Amino acid sequence: MDASSKKFLYKYLNCNSPTGFEKAGQEIWLEYIRPFVDEYITDTYGTAVGIVNPSAEYRVVIEAHADEIAWYVNYISDKGYLYVIRNGGSDYQIAPSMRVIVHSSSGRRIPGVFGWPAVHVRDKKEEPKPKEDTITVDCGCQSRDEVEELGIQIGNVVTFDEYLTELNRGKFLVGRALDNRIGGFMIAEAVKRIRENNIHLPYGLYATNAVQEEIGLKGAEMIAHKIRPHLALVTDVTHDTQSPLYNKIKQGDISLGKGPVLITAPAVHNNVLKLLKETAEENKIGYQRAVSSRATGTDTDAFAYSNSGVASALIALPLKYMHTTVEMVSLRDIEALIELIYRTLLEIKPGQDFRYIK
Repeated sequence: MDASSKKFLYKYLNCNSPTGFEKAGQEIWLEYIRPFVDEYITDTYGTAVGIVNPSAEYRVVIEAHADEIAWYVNYISDKGYLYVIRNGGSDYQIAPSMRVIVHSSSGRRIPGVFGWPAVHVRDKKEEPKPKEDTITVDCGCQSRDEVEELGIQIGNVVTFDEYLTELNRGKFLVGRALDNRIGGFMIAEAVKRIRENNIHLPYGLYATNAVQEEIGLKGAEMIAHKIRPHLALVTDVTHDTQSPLYNKIKQGDISLGKGPVLITAPAVHNNVLKLLKETAEENKIGYQRAVSSRATGTDTDAFAYSNSGVASALIALPLKYMHTTVEMVSLRDIEALIELIYRTLLEIKPGQDFRYIK
């Protein structure tokens, strides 16, 4: 990873870009990818697309989602405590004792903490559980008036105050929102590689950073109808199952450091999956395999079932501790996934027909 890529990685991953409020992260992403594309488009809700060879009739999407899970201020008590509800799949159990930022409507970043009673004062028989009506954000205010004087209102978004770091001499990255802004980083790097190697693609390439995945694949649904692609290669994260409390029989045998994961599922087109596997093997890129029953739960589903059906596949990055502030990924896997996308893009033929029956 060169210096410019690493600078982008940290700037992009450390940005707060929760579902419905992705603007800041999308602007960082567009600023980075713009020199490597011919033009870009955005839609009403903020999905951003960098396009190479926009005049081509055959359109290929490489995709990630840009949003992170967060919270909304839902109620302010007379004593100045903020009660929150989830924005996406946020986990109440990890919230106590975490630092947060309340994003005011005026753009102010107001610090706070998720408070929690000390272990020696809690009722041992009725141990409180972190949930909607028990966790609160404390911004150092003692009344509702003080909270409002800071500019905090119902509907303000709240994000964890945590940032990207490295473990084990840079072998692993740890932070919040790796799900799935690391995907946005990887597709941008694949486009950068295309441009730096002076590759002239015989089709249109649409690097798509979609919004609102965490609340039901909404951004991908909208942009799929706008682009109308013929092929979609979607990135997201999947669970490393080596850490404690995972069941390999139910959740597969996936490990950080062993390469990207190619998923088999109804929405994943088998001919596209075959292309990915053959490309990985020809280029000696290690990969892992996993299965999703019914839906993949990723933007793959949105693209696959859009329009009249789009040949789609999911390339997943192994990740530990999903939907926490310490999501962990392997730098080796990131590099392998970027290379797999890049090499696959070189194999795609203009007009390539992936239908099962012709």
